[in-house]
Amino acid sequence: MSQSPNHGMAKAEFIALIAMMFATIALSIDAMLPALPEIGQTLSPDNINRAQLVLTSFVLGMGLGTFFTGPLSDAFGRKPVVAAGCALYVLSALTAWLSPSLEVLLISRVLMGIGAAGPRVAGVAVVRDLYSGREMARLMSIAMMIFMIVPAIAPLMGAGIIALSGWRAIFLLFALFAAVIVLWTSLRLPETLAREDRRAMRMPLLMGAVKEMLSHPTVRLSIMVQTLCLGMLFTMLTMVQQVYDIIFGRAASFPFWFGLVAVISGTASLLNAAIVVRIGMRRIVTVSLAAQILITGAMLLISGWSLPDPWMFGLFVGWQASVFCMVGTTVGNLNAMAMEPMGHIAGMAASVIGAISTVLAAAIAAPVGLLFDGSLVPLAAGLLIMACIAFLLMLQMAKAEARLPAE
Repeated sequence: MSQSPNHGMAKAEFIALIAMMFATIALSIDAMLPALPEIGQTLSPDNINRAQLVLTSFVLGMGLGTFFTGPLSDAFGRKPVVAAGCALYVLSALTAWLSPSLEVLLISRVLMGIGAAGPRVAGVAVVRDLYSGREMARLMSIAMMIFMIVPAIAPLMGAGIIALSGWRAIFLLFALFAAVIVLWTSLRLPETLAREDRRAMRMPLLMGAVKEMLSHPTVRLSIMVQTLCLGMLFTMLTMVQQVYDIIFGRAASFPFWFGLVAVISGTASLLNAAIVVRIGMRRIVTVSLAAQILITGAMLLISGWSLPDPWMFGLFVGWQASVFCMVGTTVGNLNAMAMEPMGHIAGMAASVIGAISTVLAAAIAAPVGLLFDGSLVPLAAGLLIMACIAFLLMLQMAKAEARLPAE
């Protein structure tokens, strides 16, 4: 694969477009965080906790859509999938804007997630079409940095829109964002998958691709570790607004603290982009998980202490930042590690990786989030267990890769 691809765009513009495709996910989740209390009071006043489903329903739809968008992009090309996904996203966002009930809102959010999977998966496949190896990891890390920076402004944007026009207007922002992606892609990005390289959507071919991926130890273990890393992220996102509001009484300043944490954690992706070529993807992921085990274990221990509020709040903000930093140094690398042996089926590979890791991560995060009891113990214990399992899987990956040449 050529390391100097001719995509007709400056590298900075190319990365910006791919990052915007990725950022659709972060924007769709994080801009909704300040709206959850009002959504609960408006559409589910008898059980305001159901408002959390606005987040998990989108993640579920994204995971389901991810499985189909890859094969579609392998069969018809990357650009049509981006356009179709964004179209569904826009229509679903407009439906959510007009939703008369929580049930309609949740269905719209599932469809928004399915639509958002189009640019997300096609974006990964485009990068794999044009780059490979550690250079691909570097570009993915820079794009992931944007994925992590978007939360710095998304809650503030959501809070501002709520103050001006109410929570429903947030969905108009989503529709505009997707429309910009479609226009940018159609005008500036050439199709990166040649017609002779496309794969028809035949079930035997799809199942063969899935079997090939799951039989490769690096790909299989990368998916499992990515599931746990995303599980930690989704668990934190699910509970974080309640933590700021109920435990620390800082609901009003939540968007500002969340934004500060996102800015700080964005540096992790920059660091990863700077060192991944020299150090290697697997080592960075392993060290990041080991650090998270130590930090989260300490937080679990400290959560039982009676520290003054300013101290405890400061420790929580630091811990939240460490979780976001861990995502910035793991998910992009894990994606690149899983995609590297699968260049010949990049679209399907991106779909399987994204679908399995996202759906299972949401399935892990949802019940852990429901354990919230007004303390940090469920959150810290859940994240610690996930980090420990992920670390052990990375050790297993090292052993499996050491055996590959002899097989």
